[in-house]
Amino acid sequence: MDTFDEIPKKGRITVTDQEALQFHSRGRPGKLEIVATKPMATQRDLSLAYSPGVAVPVRAIAEDPAKAFDLTTRGNLVAVISNGTAILGLGNLGALASKPVMEGKAVLFKRFADVDSIDLEVATEDADEFINAVKYLGPSFGGINLEDIKAPECFIIESRLRELMDIPVFHDDQHGTAIISAAGLINALALTGRSMKDTKLVCNGAGAAGIACIELAKAMGFSPNNVILCDTKGVVYKGRTEGMNQWKSAHAAETDARSLEDAVRGADVFFGLSAKGALTPAMVASMAAKPIIFAMANPDPEITPEEVAAIRDDAIVATGRSDYPNQVNNVLGFPYIFRGALDVRATTINDEMKVAAAHALAALARADVPDEVAAAYSGVRPKFGPQYIIPVPFDPRLISEIPAAVAKAAMDSGVARRPIVDIEAYKAQLSARRDPVAGTLQRIFSKLRAEPRRVVFAEGEEEQVIRAAASFVNQGLGTAILIGRDDRIRATAVQAGIELKDGIVINNAALSSRNTAYIDHLYARLQRHGYLLRDCQRLVHQDRNYFAALMVALGDADAMVSGATRHAATVLADVQRVIDPKPGHRVIGASLVLVRGRNVLVADTAVTEMPTGEELADIAEAAAGAARRLGYEPRVALLAYSTFGQPQGERSAKVQEAVSILERRRVDFEFDGEMSADVALDPAKMAAYPFCRLKGPANVLVMPALHSAAISTRMLQELGGATVIGPLIVGLSKPVQIVSLGARDTDLVNMAALAAFDMNG
Repeated sequence: MDTFDEIPKKGRITVTDQEALQFHSRGRPGKLEIVATKPMATQRDLSLAYSPGVAVPVRAIAEDPAKAFDLTTRGNLVAVISNGTAILGLGNLGALASKPVMEGKAVLFKRFADVDSIDLEVATEDADEFINAVKYLGPSFGGINLEDIKAPECFIIESRLRELMDIPVFHDDQHGTAIISAAGLINALALTGRSMKDTKLVCNGAGAAGIACIELAKAMGFSPNNVILCDTKGVVYKGRTEGMNQWKSAHAAETDARSLEDAVRGADVFFGLSAKGALTPAMVASMAAKPIIFAMANPDPEITPEEVAAIRDDAIVATGRSDYPNQVNNVLGFPYIFRGALDVRATTINDEMKVAAAHALAALARADVPDEVAAAYSGVRPKFGPQYIIPVPFDPRLISEIPAAVAKAAMDSGVARRPIVDIEAYKAQLSARRDPVAGTLQRIFSKLRAEPRRVVFAEGEEEQVIRAAASFVNQGLGTAILIGRDDRIRATAVQAGIELKDGIVINNAALSSRNTAYIDHLYARLQRHGYLLRDCQRLVHQDRNYFAALMVALGDADAMVSGATRHAATVLADVQRVIDPKPGHRVIGASLVLVRGRNVLVADTAVTEMPTGEELADIAEAAAGAARRLGYEPRVALLAYSTFGQPQGERSAKVQEAVSILERRRVDFEFDGEMSADVALDPAKMAAYPFCRLKGPANVLVMPALHSAAISTRMLQELGGATVIGPLIVGLSKPVQIVSLGARDTDLVNMAALAAFDMNG
């Protein structure tokens, strides 16, 4: 659940009042701004954006209203609307006071699901007035997220707006909590061996969230006879008149229980959406074996996990707080639910879509957790079990899994106006929204799924390498061969909770039946370079990089990845003693830089420190080939401090020589130089040189020296927010890729895929 709770506790991030005020006030006040998505630099830009150009889309939309989704922001725009009558943990402080919360909600939409959002605060507590204010906003938005509206008005408002509007209307305080808690409940039931139809659930709290929780539980398969709702006056039972309304009456139970204490006796599940201390230790003790307790009151839960643990050791506990395991956090739901709903242009968010989101979240919690999640939580890697039944908010897979499930449910239930034909391709597009690497590598991953490869992971005893190998296999990219000791790899996998499925092969270099062939091959290569036979025997038996490279060289594997535990230069030197350059090719390092929607390949970032003119020409050819392999038509700029002779310098002369060599070679790609980086990348500046051969901004940058290449790419990564893939090793006769020292499992998977894809073609 969302919360303002900032109670200091071990492991909890605390925030002072002054820090919070400074955060919201410094620089541009608030948390949002509007940024144009089209250029506004020239008079022509303004004419297209506004008058007279804007008349064209206006007429198009008038003729076909559906075109508003294609020609305006409507298809990716959600309104976050509140009247401030139930601000989280603070109560009714009014519409204006709710604005920081609504801005925050809008920021979360953008951060987690790339949904644009704007907050609207409506200054009325009258339900009819609120409905009338909102119902006319449909043409502006693709969806409405209602927030912090007290019960029972929230039920009336959401119900009426859903009837009046043809876009999704979703009160997150109700359904967000219901969906996330349902996901946790699915897993808790599985861990305790229960089925929904036979499980007794007691919900304490008959407000918006409580009623939504039991409605969704029933929609998922709980028997109405096994669900009891309680409020401050006790059990909501049939025949009760005190403190009742139509929403409570719909869930009145046939039961003799009259108090919460009566209701929870023998119960399997407790849902708390009420107040601190509502569930007592005695009540917990009276519950069934292996009780499931979701104490979701904020800022303090109905009972703490420590209090439950003091009574019994068989309980699964979830709360709304971030300092305990199993946090019911609405950010796991609303951004992704709207993402899926918007992408199929759904007319509503129905029960089928909510149930699908819950099941997708539950499945994600059961999957192996990647390094990004562990990094976001101080190195602690969650593992499915009683302490981890709900995914954590920074799991990067949420963006691809949850919207896809929601979109499919919308299509299956008939509320989608734009069906998605290829769900797997849609998942790839979703990943690319938050992770540019995913979009760039999607074509490579698709090719490997069609033509799987055998990839050697040289450092096979490392946990992140084992995890990467498992992911490589699970994604259908091929066979993963782990080099290392069988018992050590299996023990590490068990400890880390990694399943070594079919497709993962363990190969111990010291015990391999292929060692004689490997030693003979290596000795034949190195005997005239100062190596004795015993040296080659030691390298094959004890050095995993040599062993892995020999597997690839002799055809026992298709590709190799290494570097997680050694410097890249050391790994490359080892590999080159086993694998030669491709005939007629130069070995280079090329880094793919992804920044602000542009992809640029930079070379050489790993091998040749101070290249000659001829070496620069070789690097340009190798980089152009790599660009083509990645799907780009190369436009190669050979960079220098000077631009076409001004000012002169030693390195500029080398670049000029390289250009002349490329001219003589009559290469089949666009190239020119020497030129500065701004000229190469900016068409306006390039226009000052009408003789330039490049027909557009360069997408391959050949640097005058290794140090300038390495410095520029790392600076872009740290200061410019760029994503850098590589350096990619190009030019070897066999495919090998090297990751950075300490690489994460996702980095290893990406580089393994690039190795299997073979950057040399």
